[in-house]
Amino acid sequence: MSKPTRSLCYVFILFPLLMLSQNRLRDFGVEIGVLKPGALNAITDVSGVQVGHTTLIKGDNVRTGVTAILPHTGNIFQDKVPAAIYVGNGFGKLAGYTQVKELGNLETPIILTNTLSVSTAVNAVIGYTLHQKGNEEVRSVNAVVGETNDGYLNDIRGRHVTETDVLQAIQNSKTGPVAEGNVGAGTGTVCFGFKGGIGTSSRVLPKQSGGYTVGVLVQTNFGGVLQVAGVEVGKKLGHYSNSFKYSPDGSCMMVVMTDAPLDARNLERLAKRAMLGLSRTGGIASNGSGDYVIAVSTAEACRIPYESENPVQNAPTLRNEAMTPLFLATIEATEEAILNSLFAAEPMTGRDGYKMEALPKEKVLEMLKAAGKLD
Repeated sequence: MSKPTRSLCYVFILFPLLMLSQNRLRDFGVEIGVLKPGALNAITDVSGVQVGHTTLIKGDNVRTGVTAILPHTGNIFQDKVPAAIYVGNGFGKLAGYTQVKELGNLETPIILTNTLSVSTAVNAVIGYTLHQKGNEEVRSVNAVVGETNDGYLNDIRGRHVTETDVLQAIQNSKTGPVAEGNVGAGTGTVCFGFKGGIGTSSRVLPKQSGGYTVGVLVQTNFGGVLQVAGVEVGKKLGHYSNSFKYSPDGSCMMVVMTDAPLDARNLERLAKRAMLGLSRTGGIASNGSGDYVIAVSTAEACRIPYESENPVQNAPTLRNEAMTPLFLATIEATEEAILNSLFAAEPMTGRDGYKMEALPKEKVLEMLKAAGKLD
């Protein structure tokens, strides 16, 4: 065999291996938007934010799990954080919404799981909070738990998530890289008729815009007509809801964290922009989709103490005119987080032998190259 032939074979063998090692959109040279991501391109680029997963894959039918997101490393009940929740489409079972809406703060870890495990997760979060040091006299806890329905691949009626699983996700939470795809609350989810899952991304504003970081984590389980970097992938593949190849119903939970000093009013404005990020991927917020955005400011100066002798809450807050760069950051990070969930997900066989294929990345990359999105 001549040298040129050997060289060609070598590249041919390595390419599939390279594909296997790359599972995020940017690994393939695709950049979403104009703002730069943080060092990890994850929600944990926001200082202090921690994420933990419990993944349940048991036998032939259990494909579910729990994801916990903590805004800081301390006692969240004692040091609450400003928060807002925006309902893009309310076909869902998000727990804890009304108190966040009324008071504008978050006092527990955020938990994501499946639809029929919300009550289990609420009980676990209440127990976790009551047993924290310093909370001995606490008699009211507003647990925030979001969900999507993973019942296609998972035996959701079996309600296999336990309180121990929820507590394990909280205890496993850490800063640093975040596992994506078929993990935690994304273990059994489906997105655009392909395997969905957990995805995350971040953006860092330029110094002249404050230098703040915005991080997003999503649990994708929804439909529409998939677009990747503006390319109509779903249409080109003939894989979209109007072709009746899959139902567009489902849900998407979106968690937005930022270190910018924001009050609940501007956090709700920020949360609304996450829905624009979802729409840029081709999501349509269908009738049966529960699309919720939980937005939180982790700025230490904005924390709300559970007890204080001062009746006046003094906290800095960004002016309305300074919000626009944060809006853009949220849109871009949400779009990329959703796409990362698809790129990271792997094929899965679950309940009753049902199988969900992963996004055909090779075909998608060919489309992106043809559209000039890749070198």
